[in-house]
Amino acid sequence: MTLDGVFAPIPTPFDDHDRVDVARLRAAFARWVKGPLTGFVVLGSNGEAALMDEDESDRAIATAREALPRGRSLIAGTGRESTQASVAATKRAAALGADAVLVRTPGFFKSQMTNDVFVRHYTAVADQSPVPVLLYNFTAVTGVNLLPAAVSRLASHPNIAGMKESGGDIAQIADLVTGTPNDFVVLAGSSSTFYAALAVGARGGILALANVVPDRCVQLLELFRQGRHDEAVNFQRQLVPLSRLLGNVYGVPGLKAALKLIGCDVGVPRPPLVPLSDEGVSALKDAIERLQEVTV
Repeated sequence: MTLDGVFAPIPTPFDDHDRVDVARLRAAFARWVKGPLTGFVVLGSNGEAALMDEDESDRAIATAREALPRGRSLIAGTGRESTQASVAATKRAAALGADAVLVRTPGFFKSQMTNDVFVRHYTAVADQSPVPVLLYNFTAVTGVNLLPAAVSRLASHPNIAGMKESGGDIAQIADLVTGTPNDFVVLAGSSSTFYAALAVGARGGILALANVVPDRCVQLLELFRQGRHDEAVNFQRQLVPLSRLLGNVYGVPGLKAALKLIGCDVGVPRPPLVPLSDEGVSALKDAIERLQEVTV
């Protein structure tokens, strides 16, 4: 399994009765696998994993694995608030065919989440995981920060392969890269700062934008790899408007609305999230159309 490249953190489809919609998920994968992405993440933040129970989560992983050719990497989100639950979810994901797991930081007891606590938590998960583990830091959601000092300690574990850093703090990404071995893969989680993350050593990204415009995200990575930095910087600027709408502005409802606009219906968000307003849909439509006009 390769981690260098661009992954899409896929949304989870729900039907009109608020159930995981397996048929829609299969149909979406039939479209996604035609693109150039390295692989996919199921049950990440964009997959509304925090709103799903264990049976639903397992069903989503199993469906994704069935729909995805073995040559394409499947990463499953298995982070839970307790170490025990994270280990159990990780073992189930591996049994269902996940190639690796993405484990977000626990964050309910924020003041207790020290470097030592994180090191113990992730070490326990990695010790018992049948597949490689990726750390997942998303401070905007969890309210805690997995600091480079803790990551540096964890990177020596033979079953911890890398991490997703969803923050836009480029200095922190640089510290994560310089403080870990060369075989530890740091993946960017923000398409708005994707080029900057690559410039300080990130090896790819897990990007919501890659669900909607996978070719564009991969194109930016290829421009960087080819040393065409002026073109890459200009291309990054073109990605920012849509990226921001899918990120801080509209989030999961925006991602699902954007996919519907391009002909990939993955249903509506799960309550308490609500579908995007008509105004939001219009803003997304304009941003998608402008990006489709961009050439390198």
